[in-house]
Amino acid sequence: MHRLALARDMNAVGRSAGVETSVNGVAAVCDPLGALYLPDAGTLVVSDLHLEKGAAYARRGMLLPPYDTLATLTVLAAVIARYDPKLVISLGDNFHDRVGSRHLPETFRSQIVDMAKGREWIWINGNHDPDGTVDLPGISTDELTHSGIVFRHEPRQGLQNGEIAGHLHPAATVRRREKSVRRPCFATDGARLIMPAFGVMSGGLDLRHRAMAGLFDQTSLVAHLLGRDRLYSVRFGRLSA
Repeated sequence: MHRLALARDMNAVGRSAGVETSVNGVAAVCDPLGALYLPDAGTLVVSDLHLEKGAAYARRGMLLPPYDTLATLTVLAAVIARYDPKLVISLGDNFHDRVGSRHLPETFRSQIVDMAKGREWIWINGNHDPDGTVDLPGISTDELTHSGIVFRHEPRQGLQNGEIAGHLHPAATVRRREKSVRRPCFATDGARLIMPAFGVMSGGLDLRHRAMAGLFDQTSLVAHLLGRDRLYSVRFGRLSA
C-alpha cells in the first residue's frame, strides 16, 4: 500500500523522479506509482488495474477488504494529475472479472469519467475482462499500435521489438545486508517492456519464473523496482534468485 500513501502525498509525488528508459527507440519514463509515460506521444500507460477485485471475490463467497477499487483509482488519479496525458492506455485486466465494469458503483464510475475528461482513453481487453468495458469513457480493443509501439495485454512469445504488455505482474528480489526485498517492477531489455500490475491488491511473478523464459535478452534486461518513494534499477544478473 506504499503507493497509495505516496499518491496521497501530492508533494512527494511531485518530487519523485521517474526513471528514463526507451522501448525500441521510443522514449519512456517509468513512474514510482507504477505507470509508464511516453512524453513524445503524451501517453500514459497502466496495466492490470484489477478493479472490483474485492467485489469479484465477494460474488464467489470469499470476502476481501472492499477498498481495492478506491485505492487503485486514488493512485491512478495522482499519476494522471502528474502527467496530464493526452491519451491513457490501460493494458488489460482492467476489471477482475467480466461483469466488474457493469456493476461498478456509480461513485467509482464518476471518478473515471472525471479522469477521462479532455483526453482519449483506450481499454485493452485482458484475460480477466475479454468483453471490454460497459458505460465507461473511451474504447475497448484487443490490441493497439500507436507511436511505433504495439500495446497488448499478454506478451507474445519470444523476443519482440516495440511491445509494451502486462499480464505477468513482474516482480524482482534484491538482497541488502542479509535481507531480501521483493518488489513489483518494470522489466525491459530495451526492445520490449512488461508493466507491473497497477492494482493495489495484485501480486507479482518473479522475473526468474519459467513464464518469463524467452521473453527478454537477459544480458540487457533491467528491472526497475518500485520502492517506497523512488525506483531502483537493477540488472537481471544482480537480482537474487
